Amino acid sequence: MTAKPAPNSAAASKNITKRIQDLGDWRGETLAWVRQLIHDADPGIQEEWKWRGTPVWSHDGGVCTGESYKQVVKLTFFRGASLQDPQKLFNSSLEGSTRRAIDIREGEKLIEAAFRELIRAAVAANSAARAQRASPKK
Repeated sequence: MTAKPAPNSAAASKNITKRIQDLGDWRGETLAWVRQLIHDADPGIQEEWKWRGTPVWSHDGGVCTGESYKQVVKLTFFRGASLQDPQKLFNSSLEGSTRRAIDIREGEKLIEAAFRELIRAAVAANSAARAQRASPKK
């Protein structure tokens, strides 16, 4: 099943592109790089702009956010606590029962294949949860 474009996805994509350009430093470069990795992992992913300016990637529900702070670009996975992370990419928000995050500091790189796999796992978890909600209750 392919996701339908959200009505505001074009506007969201423009806002994300503008955020990347406005940052104009390593944070913008990092956000652009992970954005491309996210789309490589799931070409059907939708971009959203929520909570007064937070980039969000969704497919059957929220996959992750991409926030920029002074010292880090933070990628928060909505269902991160339930995802397998054999390469130990999650390095922030580890105490939460639902979310997990990846903080990327200036000069740091992710293991690209492992990151793409996390994106795919998050999408699969969303799809499974959606299917479970849609199935008739016994």
